Amino acid sequence: MATSLADADRRPSATATARRGAATAAVLARHSLRAARSGRGDGGAGAAREAREAFARLGPTYVKLAQLIASSPGLFPEVLAEELRSLLDRVPPVPYPEVRRVVAAELGDEPEAVFGRFDPNPLASASIAQVHAAELRSGEEVVVKVQRPGIRTRLAADLRILRRIAWVLERTSARGRIANPAAVVDDFATTLADELNFVVEARSMDTFASNLRSFGSNDGVRVPTVVWELTTPRVLTMERIHGYKVDDLARLGETGWDLPGVLKRGVMAWMEAALEHGFFHGDAHAGNLMLDHEGRVVFLDFGIVGRLDERTRGVLRRGLPALVVDGDFMAVARAIYEMGAVGKPADLEQSARDVAEVLAPIVGRPLSEISYGQVLIDIVRVGTRYEIRLPRELVLVAKQLLYFERYAKLMAPGWNLLEDPDLVAFVLRDS
Repeated sequence: MATSLADADRRPSATATARRGAATAAVLARHSLRAARSGRGDGGAGAAREAREAFARLGPTYVKLAQLIASSPGLFPEVLAEELRSLLDRVPPVPYPEVRRVVAAELGDEPEAVFGRFDPNPLASASIAQVHAAELRSGEEVVVKVQRPGIRTRLAADLRILRRIAWVLERTSARGRIANPAAVVDDFATTLADELNFVVEARSMDTFASNLRSFGSNDGVRVPTVVWELTTPRVLTMERIHGYKVDDLARLGETGWDLPGVLKRGVMAWMEAALEHGFFHGDAHAGNLMLDHEGRVVFLDFGIVGRLDERTRGVLRRGLPALVVDGDFMAVARAIYEMGAVGKPADLEQSARDVAEVLAPIVGRPLSEISYGQVLIDIVRVGTRYEIRLPRELVLVAKQLLYFERYAKLMAPGWNLLEDPDLVAFVLRDS
């Protein structure tokens, strides 16, 4: 169960929250005014640009929120999501003396005493943590993820402000009510709480790895091994794996590997995780997916994961193939509610007509031209017409499928998820 940010760290003082609230209001007001002056008749591009600049100025919490919006296709206007995709989660590194203090507080001694070697220069630095290369006393190479000091208090203050903004939007704007900002903030808070507790992430890594070994043949897929004796809520130590980013085609092309086969193994492992175990990696972008020097697919960074209950897994197994193969739009409309959609009930026949209007042009194409991810996104968009909030996991599934389809175009242009007999057989199994 996720802990709240308030439980995870000391609650920010009322004075600090008020000061942060005033600064936030000033930034938002300035950029809103600029958007109103310059954005007329541009389809929302000006407002989206001002939103990106405001989020960047407001810091880590808002950068993470921007990434949530950008990576939740179908829930927000595409012009906004597209603009926010350029907002990268990169910040200047924490000075090494502060890193040493966090490590000492969490592991009982300074890095130089705990590890055989600890590089003071980080491999990467983001808003919540930064990563350092190190070696255990045994000589094994590891990477150490260290949480930025003070980040929990800062995020907690920002979340209190975001909840107030969401409350106002829901009561003063019809568009705000449809977007359900309070629910977005609640989901965001839950995700952040998990990301701030590295023990939760480490357990997710172990769970995913255990599931890989328990079903089918996944020898070509792996997860870094957690070094549990050097892992705490603010420090995560894991095996270091060398290899290639999944989109590094220049280097991958020199390996001579069967890249379509490699990608297929990764996609099959992810589908097994989602549809068999109901526990899947929820952020498989190119920075979190690599190939090691043996050609095995490696899933990294389990700060965001998704969970599908048995009912939802069954709906996905039955619903997507039925839609693509049979064009059963009524089944899709019914599935929107079966998947636990929250919102006012709608007329199923009208819902089916709306689904058909959006999806008929897509599912009428040859299978090689159909995107499973895009189909799911369009289903989410239909739901928003009825002020329905669909399960967050459905958006996560759609996002991962879009990633995999993108990798297929790069690594295996002649391969399509919907036409692969093994993948189709797995999806249809027991449906």
